[in-house]
Amino acid sequence: MTLSRYVKRMIERLNADDIHRARELFATIAGVFETENAPLGDAYLKRLLSRGDFWALAASIDGRIVGGLTAFTLPLTRLEESEVFIYDIAVLPGHQRQGIGRRLVELLRERASAAGIEVAWVPADNEDTHALDFYKALGGEPSPATVFTFT
Repeated sequence: MTLSRYVKRMIERLNADDIHRARELFATIAGVFETENAPLGDAYLKRLLSRGDFWALAASIDGRIVGGLTAFTLPLTRLEESEVFIYDIAVLPGHQRQGIGRRLVELLRERASAAGIEVAWVPADNEDTHALDFYKALGGEPSPATVFTFT
């Protein structure tokens, strides 16, 4: 008989009191995507995390962040409604395919729905077949679009 240890899993929405956790979350996301992660000041993080239209969900195992997502609530101009735009979602490679990413999106959708927001959307590069498969598995329907970037 093998005894497995109890692993505490938790997903939390970070707020203005969670500056250090936010730094850890943003570093985790940047690490997964292998992108630059500039140091963010306390005042900036406090303002960002205080915004009701900003979502930062952190997934932790035994207190260590292993993944998370960031999203923004966008008010519409064609209806008196809002939608949630998922900006980043990432899970450390050693924790992928364990339902963490799925739970992050589900929790965001549940909480957004409780706030009266019924639509969430996320862009994905056509070359990123892993992301495309993940979003389809969650019930997402692809919408053809071309994104233009201005620098």
